[in-house]
Amino acid sequence: MPVATPTQYEAMLDAAQKGNYAYPAVNVTSITTINAALKAFADSKSDGIIQVSTGGGQFASGLNVNDAAFGAIVLAEATHILAEKHDVLVALHTDHCHPEKVDGFLKPLLEASRKRIAEGKGPLFQSHMFDGSVVELDENLKISKELLKECAELDIILEVEAGCVGGEEDGHDTSGLPIEKLYTTPEDMVEVYEALQPIGRFIFAATFGNVHGAYKPGSVKLQPKILRDGQKAVTDKHGSDAFMDLVFHGGSGSELSDIRETLEYGVVKMNIDTDTQYAFTRPVVTHICENIEGVLKIDGEVGNKKVYDPRGYLKKAEKNMADRLIQAAEDLCSTGKTICGTV
Repeated sequence: MPVATPTQYEAMLDAAQKGNYAYPAVNVTSITTINAALKAFADSKSDGIIQVSTGGGQFASGLNVNDAAFGAIVLAEATHILAEKHDVLVALHTDHCHPEKVDGFLKPLLEASRKRIAEGKGPLFQSHMFDGSVVELDENLKISKELLKECAELDIILEVEAGCVGGEEDGHDTSGLPIEKLYTTPEDMVEVYEALQPIGRFIFAATFGNVHGAYKPGSVKLQPKILRDGQKAVTDKHGSDAFMDLVFHGGSGSELSDIRETLEYGVVKMNIDTDTQYAFTRPVVTHICENIEGVLKIDGEVGNKKVYDPRGYLKKAEKNMADRLIQAAEDLCSTGKTICGTV
């Protein structure tokens, strides 16, 4: 099945909202990580979201090119081709893009989608994230409205954020912000809804203490009821149809009880990167340690090509990353719920 069409992506989000489940949204940086994601979604019969960050795009473009937008296009086009061999739906998304990176990252990607549509194809990405949480909400929404108008013309959904996800991940660093910035208020949620709903479809990364990165149990204090209270403020004013599609950032390492509680409050997408990075790297380390004399040409020896061939350890990395994503689908209750073939 090819990457989801805009209509299919909207149906995915609607199904998740109605069914009280969410999609794992995994960051990819290479063909191997794309294949890990596709394997996980196919094996768990779960639809899912594959996303690219600015740092991931830079990496994928190669050391000599170092172009985030170009690398994101490469990864997206590869996903379009590889997804055709799997029987689930996947959507393509871009992760955090701060205001200063809009012109160099989001704009070229929107232009790439515009060209594809002119050729009779669908958009390259089905959704993009604009992260305006680093500026005041008024400025955030001003830019968000402009971007949403452009996205809506291309049948692309925009993800926005109000409040900041803490910590540091892939160049996104808000570790020095005061604690109150980690919590979106009900008033913020009402303001976001009223500003964006008339323009087009959006998804909203409201923050409730979530943090990027890896932390010991108990270090991160999530307050999922912030999402409940914000949704209530919106629906009390605008009716039940105003219930928003929410995004859970910093999902790695979260307690299962917190994850499941957010599903009750409208979360349809949970970002996972730190845990999948570790899952990818761990078997590589084991392989190297167990085969150190064959991997290295020590004291004039020739090593063992069978163990230093990158395909050997990257297959293990792909499988272990896929296994972690299968667990994420189980945690988010999306296992077995693909809508592929029904829309």
